[in-house]
Amino acid sequence: MTDSPALLFDPDRPRDDAETLRLQACSQEQIRTIGRIQAHGALFGIDEATGVVVVASENVEHWLGRDLRDAGSDTLSWAISQGLAVDPVRAEFEGAVYDVIAHRGTVPLVVELEPVVPELDYVRTGVVGAIQRLAEVTDPDELRRLAAREIKAITGYDRVMCYEFHDDGHGQVVADEREPDMEPYFGLHFPASDIPAQARALYIEKRSRVIADTEDRGLALHTLLSEEAPLDLGRTELRAVSAHHLQFMRNMGQASTVSFGLVIEDRLVGMFTCAHRTPRRIPVLLRRALEVMATQIVTQLAAADQIRRLRRQLEARERRIALIAPLYGRGDVGAVLMSGERTVLDVIPADGALLRMGDAVHTVGVVPHPARLFAVVDELGPGRLWEALPIERPEFAVEVPGVTGLLVVPLGGDGDALVFVRSEVSRTVDWLGDQRPENRDTPLSPRRSFSAWRESVTGRSLPWGEHAQDAFDLGEEIRSAMIARTQAELAELALRDALTGLHNRRFLDDRLDELLHGSEAAVAVVFLDLDDFKLINDTYGHEMGDAVLAAIGRRLSAVARSSDVVVRLGGDEFVIVCVSAGPEEAAAIAGRALAAITEPIIVRGVEVTVKASAGVVAAERGVSPGGLLNAADAAMYRAKRGGGGRVSA
Repeated sequence: MTDSPALLFDPDRPRDDAETLRLQACSQEQIRTIGRIQAHGALFGIDEATGVVVVASENVEHWLGRDLRDAGSDTLSWAISQGLAVDPVRAEFEGAVYDVIAHRGTVPLVVELEPVVPELDYVRTGVVGAIQRLAEVTDPDELRRLAAREIKAITGYDRVMCYEFHDDGHGQVVADEREPDMEPYFGLHFPASDIPAQARALYIEKRSRVIADTEDRGLALHTLLSEEAPLDLGRTELRAVSAHHLQFMRNMGQASTVSFGLVIEDRLVGMFTCAHRTPRRIPVLLRRALEVMATQIVTQLAAADQIRRLRRQLEARERRIALIAPLYGRGDVGAVLMSGERTVLDVIPADGALLRMGDAVHTVGVVPHPARLFAVVDELGPGRLWEALPIERPEFAVEVPGVTGLLVVPLGGDGDALVFVRSEVSRTVDWLGDQRPENRDTPLSPRRSFSAWRESVTGRSLPWGEHAQDAFDLGEEIRSAMIARTQAELAELALRDALTGLHNRRFLDDRLDELLHGSEAAVAVVFLDLDDFKLINDTYGHEMGDAVLAAIGRRLSAVARSSDVVVRLGGDEFVIVCVSAGPEEAAAIAGRALAAITEPIIVRGVEVTVKASAGVVAAERGVSPGGLLNAADAAMYRAKRGGGGRVSA
């Protein structure tokens, strides 16, 4: 996140120079190997093979080169050999009582001693009740707010905030429980450099961080080891604080803080930070309990977010299905997507959309000139989105005035695409402190004031956010529908006669099998054969003959009932399958068919007259499709032998 709020809505935009310098400076700071600890405790580095202290904070440097077992505390000795950082052991050392925190796996073994805080010794028992009360809360905003309130009551800090980190690195205060006389911070944004990347990374491996006193100069570490290998303090409780961050805290009016990371799948998504106006420290066992509470909260937040995502995805999918369904039929693609009862704008909120498929362009809503827009789209490339086109690509923005947000969804083919456009939306961003240079001593200094500061943001559209994935999912479903439609059309073509458009023999066999074996409806067949059709081909040519056959196909379709099936078997043979019809009704249909055929046919000014013969057979129980057709064919030949132009049963 930069100090410019523009990046708040675009993580790909280059950061401003000052914020870049701050982030670079933060990245170079050796916070893990700072070489100092906070002065309220003590730290040892112990050679596990010998038990000898090889690193010691300056308040216990007299133990360098000695064995801590000589301190005379069996509990301390046990903690050094068996203790775990997650479960500190209480022991006496040099006349005082400490919580002993042993970090297994470190070389040398790091052991910290924190003095107990007697007045807060049993406050941690209240964490169990807080977890139980929060367990039933499902609304994320309410959960954060109530959790901050519970943490404030347990710890006694003046203020407890919950931060949320966004994908671009910046943060936002999403809960703020404070004393009545304190300035509210709820809803305010802050730049990424306030909590830089390496500081956030430490919360992945260590979930809490305490800073007891911003005026604490800390204690140096003394070592018997090589100075070239400074001790890694990343997992420690007492690690000292950088001077920059201490000044940052003092500028905010904070004398002490303790923070708890909210981690989902090794990603820091947020943080609870407790701040106090005077030095304050809570014991390590209370911090451990609050770490458990933070884990419970983040589990609930993750579950709520997953439910929200699934519900939103389901709703979005239902909208896409409702829009796409007609494409699997014969609906016009442009009409279905852009001018039907539902349009693409019901799936993806935008000011307008343009669809290009082949040479056709369809639009809906408020859109720029299509030719100009697609010229820009072709230059920018498919599968991209912009939320600030005038800022990001001003050379293209001038070609499409009024377009600030652009989302291009490729649809395959040669440049086929669905494009969504959005206009500029002016809005404000509330910052935790004035982000202008005037509020810093130097570009690298922390802000002097953290009072809320509002900045206007222009030149941007609403962010596409999750709608971007919805749009690309819509594109995939449009492509799938078009592929399925093409395949269905090809399959249909395989079942139709290319000349007449009627169904063919392959379809007839399947349909008869279905009717004779899977239906109780009566079935009759009319078998038609043109009389002396060869004479037409010989007299006028095959082109004329084809035109006559096509005309006869149309006439047969016109006289058949909607439930009937008209088929061209091949050559000059046709079949009408009469569904739910007995012999008499089928014979009537055959008669109408012969009458329609004998009507003169005019092709290119030439009048042609054709006659036909028909055989009618009603299906009997157990007859096969082939047997039924053979019987109808035989009946048709009886009609021909009787002189043609008639119906025979």
